[in-house]
Amino acid sequence: MIGDFEAKYEDLAARVGLLETRHGKIETPAFFPVVNPLKTEITINDLRNIGFNTFITNSYIIKKNFGNIGKIHDYFKSDDFVIMTDSGAYQILQYGDISAENLEIVSYEAEIMPDIAVFLDIPTGNEKDVSKAVQSVEETLRRGEEALPIVEQTKDKIIWVHPIQGGRYLDLLARSAREADKRESYSMLALGSPTVLMQDYDYDDLIDMIFTARINISRGKPLHLFGGGVPHLIPFAVSLGVDSFDSASYILYARDDRYISRGRIYRLKDLKYFPCSCPVCSRYTPEELLEMPKEERTKLLAIHNLYAIKEEIRATKEAIYEGRLFEYLQEKSRVHPALYSAFKRLLKYAEYLEKFDPRTRGEVKGVFVFDTDSLKRPEVIRHDKFIEKVQRSADRAIVFCWKKYEKPYFYDSNLKKALEEMGEADYYIFMPFYGVVPLEASNSFPYSQTEFPEELDEEVLKESVDKAKKFLKKRGYKEIRLIGCDDISHVQSLGASAE
Repeated sequence: MIGDFEAKYEDLAARVGLLETRHGKIETPAFFPVVNPLKTEITINDLRNIGFNTFITNSYIIKKNFGNIGKIHDYFKSDDFVIMTDSGAYQILQYGDISAENLEIVSYEAEIMPDIAVFLDIPTGNEKDVSKAVQSVEETLRRGEEALPIVEQTKDKIIWVHPIQGGRYLDLLARSAREADKRESYSMLALGSPTVLMQDYDYDDLIDMIFTARINISRGKPLHLFGGGVPHLIPFAVSLGVDSFDSASYILYARDDRYISRGRIYRLKDLKYFPCSCPVCSRYTPEELLEMPKEERTKLLAIHNLYAIKEEIRATKEAIYEGRLFEYLQEKSRVHPALYSAFKRLLKYAEYLEKFDPRTRGEVKGVFVFDTDSLKRPEVIRHDKFIEKVQRSADRAIVFCWKKYEKPYFYDSNLKKALEEMGEADYYIFMPFYGVVPLEASNSFPYSQTEFPEELDEEVLKESVDKAKKFLKKRGYKEIRLIGCDDISHVQSLGASAE
C-alpha cells in the first residue's frame, strides 16, 4: 500500500527501511537531489548514472514557468525514479512570498502526480520574533487542514507530506509535530527550516530540533529533513530517526567551486589531491578542474558532490546494519568542532537512543569503547539498568579485575582455580565502563564482546569505579575482596582487602 513503511535494520533510533511508493519501494535513509527545472547542469540521466533513483523538484517553479505539463514522470522521462515535489516554501523563506495559494499548488501537484508531495507551508526559518514563529506554525497547520480534501482523494497514489515548523522554538515545534502526526492522511512528515542552522554550523540546535520532532510523532511515520544535504551531518540526523533528506547543496557548492567530502567542505583552489576515487576524482586533479571552463567544471564538481553524498548514505546504512552506528558517530565527530559539539548534544538523548536500540542482533559484533563518550552507549546504559536489579545472595563480594584474566572470564583457568578456594560469596568482574558485572553474566553480550583500550582514560576509570561503589554499598556487603586489581588506579578504593 502506498505510504507503507517497514524497518529492516535498526541501530540507536536509526533504521534502514523500505517506503512503498507508486513507482516502487525506496530504501531509507534516502537522499533526494534537488532538480531545478530551469537549470540543467545535472540531468536526470546524470543522476541515473551516479546511482540515484530519487529526486525532488519544485512544483511552484514548474507551474509558474511551464503550466500544464501532464504527468511529471512523463515530463522528466523518469519512470524509473521516485519523484518528490516541493511546494514553493523555500522561495517564501528566501524571498518573503510567492504568487500562489496553497490550494492552487496542492491541486497542481495532484494533477502532475508525483510520488511524494508537500503542501505550501510557511517556514519559520531563523525567525527572531516569537509571534511570527507562532504564526508560521499556526498557518502551516491551517494549510495542512485546508489541503485535506485533495489529500484524501489522492492518498492512494501520492504520499502527502506534512511539514513541521517552529524552528528553534522547541515548544512550538513540539506542538506542530503532534498536530501534524494526528492527521493520518499524511503518511510522511518533514522537519522544516534547518537550512540557516546548517549554514551557520549551528548543529547543536538542529539536533534539538530533530529530537523534538521525532519524539512527538509516530515511530511508524518516516521523517524527512528539508535541506539536509551535507554528508558529515547525515549520520547524526539518521541516528535520531531521520529517514530521508533533500538538498541542492551539491550544485550550489559546485557553482562556488566548493568540493564536498564526507568529512568537510573544501575550496577547490585549496586542494592539491582529491580524497576520493569517484569517476571525476579518478580522472582529474584539482589543478585540471580549475583550468576548465566554468560550466564544465561546475558539472564535474556537482557529479563528484553527489557521489560523496551517496557514499555517506551507504556508509551510514552499513553502520546501522552492523550495529556500530554509535562508533561511527564517534569517528565522524572528530572531523570538525561543530560536529563534536553536535555529538555531545546527541548524548543528552542517550536514554532515547537506548530505548530504540535493538536488544538482540542477528550476528553479534564487537563493542568498541574508547573514552567517556562511550559511557553513553546503549549497551552501557542497559547494563546500568540491569545491575540495579541484581540482589545480594551472600555476605561477601569478591571482585576480580578484568586485566588479569582472559575472556570468556568464567572459563579462565586462573580465575576458576581462584574460585575453588573462595567459598560462599557473590562474584563479580570489574570492567571499565560497566562497573561490576556478575561473573555468571560476564560471558554474555555485550560484556564478552567489549574491546577496551590498553590505556584507559582516568575519567573513565573513575566513573566506572563510582558506579561499582554505589552498587556494592547499596547491597550492604560485610566484606568486599579485590583480586587482581592492585595496580589499577581508583579500583583499590572498592574494597577493604586487595590481592
